Amino acid sequence: MTRKAYSFVRTFAREPARVLNVDRHYLLCASAGVLRLEAQGQAWLLPPARAALIEAGRAIQVSIPQPVTTASVLFDTGFTPGPPAPLTVFDLTPLARVLVSECGAWGDSDEPLTAYAETLFAALAAVTWRLAEQPSPVVVPAGRSPELRRALHLTAQRLGSQISFEDVADEVGLAPRSLARRFEDETGMTWRAVLRRMRVLRAIEELAAGDTPITKIAFMVGYTSLSAFNAAFRQLTARTPTDYRASFRP
Repeated sequence: MTRKAYSFVRTFAREPARVLNVDRHYLLCASAGVLRLEAQGQAWLLPPARAALIEAGRAIQVSIPQPVTTASVLFDTGFTPGPPAPLTVFDLTPLARVLVSECGAWGDSDEPLTAYAETLFAALAAVTWRLAEQPSPVVVPAGRSPELRRALHLTAQRLGSQISFEDVADEVGLAPRSLARRFEDETGMTWRAVLRRMRVLRAIEELAAGDTPITKIAFMVGYTSLSAFNAAFRQLTARTPTDYRASFRP
């Protein structure tokens, strides 16, 4: 009989997308690098100091755009209630980080947890389940139709250039008006709003990757003005890029 809950830390090299599906509730925390998670027509970014809570039996797509170190905690479905949502990404509080670290002493084993260990895992679940009720806004639509998914892919490829909506529509074989309707119907957002989110998410990846100056990152993701970049970043994350980078390093 395996433990009611267990934890492990792993480092992964850059990898293309693959499907993850486990039979336990899964708390996935990034301590270095970035993960991309996709499910139910949406894509999340998981940078350092954030966590994803994934419902047992829920298939999600995971890709690793840069080397990443993760701490994972798996809970038996009889040990904890179901998460508040099938997949949620949220900020870890200092208390949650400490509990994740403390639970790291108990890996997968047939030996039962001690009473102390059960208390730690139960406390971690209580804290992170509560945090999951306030998800991170760092999410973009993934699209349902092939045309919209291609439009999103093309947009993501050209964030650093002067991309135009008309060019994207032409390449996916739709009139601009038709593609605009697809964005509204499938994402509830305009293409320009999605573009802003994509640029901020790419900036977060760069912030997590190293110490590249913020001005350089702003230009890399397509902004010609640092003030415009800062305003867009703060609007989505409620933090400045400097503050967001600082949150990676508790």
